Amino acid sequence: MSDTSSTQFKQSLGLLDATMLVSGAMIGSGIFIVSADMARMLGSTGWLLVAWLLTGVVTVAAALSYGELAGMMPKAGGQYIYIQRSFGPLTSFVYGWTVFTVIQTGTIAAVAVAFTKYSAVFLPKLNLQDANNVLVSLGPVNVYWGTLYAIACIILLTYVNTRGVNAGKLIQNIFTSTKLIALFGLILIGIGYGLQSGVLQQNLDNAWEASRTSKETGTVTMISGMALLTALGVAMIGSLFSSDAWNNVTFIASEIKDPKKNIPRSLFLGTLIVTVLYVLANIAYLCILPLKGTASGTDVMAQGIQFAEYPTDRVATAAMSVIFGGSSAGIMAVLIMISTFGCINGLILAGARLYYAMAQDGLFLKQASMLNTKAVPAKALWVQCVWASLLCLSGSYNQLLNYCTFGSLLFYMVTIAGIFVLRRREPNADRPYKAVGYPFVPLFYIIVTLGICLILLSDANTRFDTGMGLLIVALGVPVYYFTKRKSA
Repeated sequence: MSDTSSTQFKQSLGLLDATMLVSGAMIGSGIFIVSADMARMLGSTGWLLVAWLLTGVVTVAAALSYGELAGMMPKAGGQYIYIQRSFGPLTSFVYGWTVFTVIQTGTIAAVAVAFTKYSAVFLPKLNLQDANNVLVSLGPVNVYWGTLYAIACIILLTYVNTRGVNAGKLIQNIFTSTKLIALFGLILIGIGYGLQSGVLQQNLDNAWEASRTSKETGTVTMISGMALLTALGVAMIGSLFSSDAWNNVTFIASEIKDPKKNIPRSLFLGTLIVTVLYVLANIAYLCILPLKGTASGTDVMAQGIQFAEYPTDRVATAAMSVIFGGSSAGIMAVLIMISTFGCINGLILAGARLYYAMAQDGLFLKQASMLNTKAVPAKALWVQCVWASLLCLSGSYNQLLNYCTFGSLLFYMVTIAGIFVLRRREPNADRPYKAVGYPFVPLFYIIVTLGICLILLSDANTRFDTGMGLLIVALGVPVYYFTKRKSA
């Protein structure tokens, strides 16, 4: 049987499925890890919670704004289509180029690396930090057993998604519902146990005294004013990455029932659910562990959130070890494996639809414009698989995180700016749903996000990775003209 056909996308995903994709793609490994680094940068209970709350507010604000565009253009490719209509083919291509080279594939690779790290709790041979696990060295790149494991996970889920959207949907719904229930249970246990310990009250003492702690030396520097604002922006890299990928549901608009209504609803519901869970999870951590600690601490209480499970930053595992003792590492590893596996699936499922839309415009590999007999863009899925697998070779979660987050924020701003452009240019266009709080909510998102991007470009700790992310975006311009010339 031929791999290609004229089959159209099938509208087989309802509101629940779309909401599961939003929340499932958002919840990966970040919420279980990044609070340690954020605590070192801010050194303050109050400012740590502000960082997570602000992340949630801007994410929900963006989702509310995207709802208007989703209702206007319920087509496969989502955000790519929105940018194209607002700013033309060059800008939309640069977005698609960045999604393929960094944002989508980089996030898939980063989460696959995290999945591998937690699998190593049960299979030490997968440890990406152990030099004894190196299979082969390719210049500066070491290929570990764990590298192959991460790549195998991506290949497996890519294959499943080539078998039809219902196959991907089944995995997404099972794994997302499981991790939502498990995360909620973790929060209840943590807060219930922690409120009796008095740790939260200790963490609330001097809650607004901010400081920056070096992971390498343990040196503590008090910060305030502009230094605090900069630290807040840099710290939010972790929380924003943990809250990213909510826009993936827009890529699969052609496969959602009544997309003009269900996509805006799923964006709001999914981002709100995850925001609430993330803030509560951090409150649970603060109920169990002291915020401040040292790398040389002899137990998790002495290490605190700042140096939880040093040097791995496994905050959730450290918190649960107070309650469950030695079995906590296994419990949390299973939970995070479930979380990351479901996250990878959602990212793989959605991303290929964007490349399909680009290929339809002659701006991506021609084969990616074809649907297979299961009505999914199988070749686009496999191209995505190959590049994400190559990115796994870096093995660097933090570097991938920095590249992805800056690129995502940049194009979220561009997309939301499109609302203002289309309101002026097409005032009578059909808008089944209008952005809540327009123009203030979209403008609020743009201002806050622009500030964070400027901080990332100016801070010495993030300047290089952020600059590299910006360079990748800029490279999309000559690639666009080269692609156009070849297709002419």
